[in-house]
Amino acid sequence: MTNQNVVLSDVKSGIGMSIKLAVSSSALFSPAAPKPPAGGGYVPISRKNLLKKLETGAVGGGGGAKVNAWVDSMRASSPTRNKSAPPSLSESDDNNSWIVQHPSALGKFDDIMEASKGKQIVIFLDYDGTLSPIVEDPDRAFMTNEMRAAVRDVAKYFPTAIVSGRCNAKVCSFVRLSELYYAGSHGMDIKGPAKGRKYKKVKATGNQAVLFQPAKDFLPVMDEVYKALLEKTKSTPGAKVENNKFCLSVHFRCVDEKRWTDLAEQVRSVLKDYPKLRLTQGRKVLEVRPTIKWDKGKALEFLLESLGYASSNDVFPVYIGDDRTDEDAFKVLRKRGQGFGILVSKVSKETDASYSLQEPSEASTQLCSFCDGWLLGNGLYGEDNRTTNR
Repeated sequence: MTNQNVVLSDVKSGIGMSIKLAVSSSALFSPAAPKPPAGGGYVPISRKNLLKKLETGAVGGGGGAKVNAWVDSMRASSPTRNKSAPPSLSESDDNNSWIVQHPSALGKFDDIMEASKGKQIVIFLDYDGTLSPIVEDPDRAFMTNEMRAAVRDVAKYFPTAIVSGRCNAKVCSFVRLSELYYAGSHGMDIKGPAKGRKYKKVKATGNQAVLFQPAKDFLPVMDEVYKALLEKTKSTPGAKVENNKFCLSVHFRCVDEKRWTDLAEQVRSVLKDYPKLRLTQGRKVLEVRPTIKWDKGKALEFLLESLGYASSNDVFPVYIGDDRTDEDAFKVLRKRGQGFGILVSKVSKETDASYSLQEPSEASTQLCSFCDGWLLGNGLYGEDNRTTNR
């Protein structure tokens, strides 16, 4: 066992205090274990195996074999869709079956509010694809003013956290709300609100910033690899390398599919010298992360513990996200048997989320509905403070 520092800093006074979090050294710094296959049957076995091997670093063989496996995985998780072609009969049947298992969170809102009655709702939100649309240029993934207002409103009534693969500096510049918790770099960089209301479970700390960086020792190597990836990928048109502090993102959304093999080889040629880094994958992005057992699910658990809800039966966490990295949080909620995961997706996909939403605009409506539901339940609902469809 090792002790990991967790720093609590009082923003107003500048006083900082440190507590120790006991963490198993072997558990934190060993490569992620292979994930067991999940049910549902909406993703072909070959694709699941490819993604699993990519994430655990288990793709064997020489450089060429590894690159080919990476490219297959890139194609599997980022298929080229013919938007004009109608779905086939089997696709329609699969989608209908998927909707039955993962109904619209808006349509089931009354059930969700009934389940949360008497409990403290805590909101966790992904950013890209959830609060903002997926765009070609990741630097222009702006949220709408309506979405920002919805997030601001929900944070008035519930502890609210943004859990993103982006670095905190970038996601904070997009969201521009200081009353939120932020868990950037896939939860490897956590800080609390600089201002905002005091939640009943955090009276002892008030408006203190919570800082937790389990991968801080990797900062020098991440900066080194970032520079190497910039140099290696500059010959691939459309490739963009983003430094997210504790993880690096190689975006290939704007790269011609014919060049994906070249890009994968460039990434492999850099990572072969860094055995303590692993490659994972999101929507049209390859992500380089430290080989520690920390993800968005761990960040969710840490934040709940920071709020005083580690072993509480009176908490109702809701996590809304759209990407494979959000599945770690969905799995945590299923394991806890508390709250719900909500997947933002227009297509059926394998997920541990309980409900679904089609797009970010529906996520905005969902957040407003949470506010209105709380106001209604507390006898405060009226035209002056109604948030839905404003």
